[in-house]
Amino acid sequence: MPQQTSEQAIDQLAAENIEAFNNGDWNRLKASLASDIVYLDVPSKRRLQDIQKFVEEYQNWKSAGPNCKGTIKNTVVSGNKVTIEVNWKGTQTGQLGNYAPTGKSWDVDGCQVITIANGKVKELHQYYDMLSILQQLGLAGK
Repeated sequence: MPQQTSEQAIDQLAAENIEAFNNGDWNRLKASLASDIVYLDVPSKRRLQDIQKFVEEYQNWKSAGPNCKGTIKNTVVSGNKVTIEVNWKGTQTGQLGNYAPTGKSWDVDGCQVITIANGKVKELHQYYDMLSILQQLGLAGK
């Protein structure tokens, strides 16, 4: 029988995901993830299923904007799911996908829908406005 997790513990686990990213603490991030984690990057339609690939995705964003930080604005817990609204701010001083560093900053709101199982993040769907990020970096028209 799956382990029950309290709403407070689910909320804390969602915050752990953001705090680990903010601090570049990849071991802390790995510790919060189920071994068969599924990550869906909704804007790009990329689906990753593996702890290492999930961590590499976060590392790529941190490499593109080492000062990037997520700030949780709102949290809603329902059963084993939590939805968090996050504001992401960073400066692109590293490669972002195919884009060379611009030195410009992004400030974009996003949302994560997270499913928890046995006290770990089992699935995370990441929603954000990539066009706004590219526009703010001067990489797409307004």
